[in-house]
Amino acid sequence: MNDDGMSIFDVESIIFTGQIVERQKDTDSGEWKYVIEGETLAGRPGNAVTKISLTGKVVFITVWLV
Repeated sequence: MNDDGMSIFDVESIIFTGQIVERQKDTDSGEWKYVIEGETLAGRPGNAVTKISLTGKVVFITVWLV
């Protein structure tokens, strides 16, 4: 996130404007990860990889600009 100059508000925008484009299953843990494509506040395309924790909260694994 910092390497691409994004703020937490850009990440939030990617989630709110985006859609899940890929679902990946971790072979070791069996957990599902979700790739979301959306737009930053400035309208730049970006991706976020997330998962749902055991407590039901969204965990951000990584984010980047496309």
